[in-house]
Amino acid sequence: PTEPNHPGNPRQPPPAPASPAGLAHPPRLADHAATLSDSNRTEGNTPGMAFERPIEEIEAQIAELETLSLSTRLDISSEIEALKNRLRETIHKTYADLSAWERVNVARHQKRPVAADYIGEILDDFHELHGDRTFGDDKAIVTGFATMEDWRFLLVAHRKGRTTKERMECNFGCAHPEGYRKALRKMKLAEKLGLPIVCLINTPGAYPGIGAEERGQAMAIAENILAMMSLKVPIIALVIGEGGSGGALGIGVGDRVLMLEHAYYSVISPEGCAAILWKDGERSPEAAEALKLTSKDLIELGVVDEVIREPLGGAHRAPSVAMNEVRRVLLRHLRELAQIPAAELVVRRRKKYRRIATVPGRFPQLL
Repeated sequence: PTEPNHPGNPRQPPPAPASPAGLAHPPRLADHAATLSDSNRTEGNTPGMAFERPIEEIEAQIAELETLSLSTRLDISSEIEALKNRLRETIHKTYADLSAWERVNVARHQKRPVAADYIGEILDDFHELHGDRTFGDDKAIVTGFATMEDWRFLLVAHRKGRTTKERMECNFGCAHPEGYRKALRKMKLAEKLGLPIVCLINTPGAYPGIGAEERGQAMAIAENILAMMSLKVPIIALVIGEGGSGGALGIGVGDRVLMLEHAYYSVISPEGCAAILWKDGERSPEAAEALKLTSKDLIELGVVDEVIREPLGGAHRAPSVAMNEVRRVLLRHLRELAQIPAAELVVRRRKKYRRIATVPGRFPQLL
């Protein structure tokens, strides 16, 4: 695989009309997104989403009444409106008090936006770069030059896929060593060109297979972490779904670390933690609570810098609204980081990671 030349400044398209939520809709890159993700959403409930059953029951009632209204002359608009108000109240009540395990399952929801959706929705232009020039092109990580408004940057993202076929091709977002080496090679290219780096994290963890270990999985992740600490360009890391273990950290070092409200970020998956500690997968909910992996926990610990609010009921209920909020936040951080000199960025980045999750009185004060 080869790296194409930098595409340069693309012609800026005219502004698109605002969405009902007041968020600008950039042009959709439908052709490219189609190669990354099937536009058809997977049907059926996500395992672990039993807490959404009351919501789904009301939604089914609304759909039934709307169908009845269209097929007859009955005026049942007041009943439909009452059900919609009840639905909003139920969603708000349900999502205001989610447990850590329930948030993990929301992060894994089948209809939650993935990398291909973000590429198609929030980018004005995207030119994919392939391969690590050593072994191959890992489809679990996508890299390429991107633009939003007048900002050019390198995008690095975990790619999960949407359908079963796509997920198998992308190894369910579990990258091999060649994926992390591809990411690092492109990040060094971005540094040479003076381009910021945006990383979208969504993986249950790096692939633990024998072949991956033989090709140096741990070393590849470690080299990425070390190199990203010294890159002289702004880096923004955003957890959009799952942030599992070293697989996430391999592209997770940044000047700003962000996460979506219902994403999770953890040293290990709850199932893996329960299996190791208790040899019992049924205790995964207990492990999720102990791991402190939710956005609320991580903002308090100082692991993440900002939590991006999701639409009522999660990003899977209003994907476009959620993705355009991500676009707005990314543009703000790109503008802020552009004002900081490169040398100062590196100093601040290193200090940031030395101070994460410090416990007063437990460790010596760091300079």
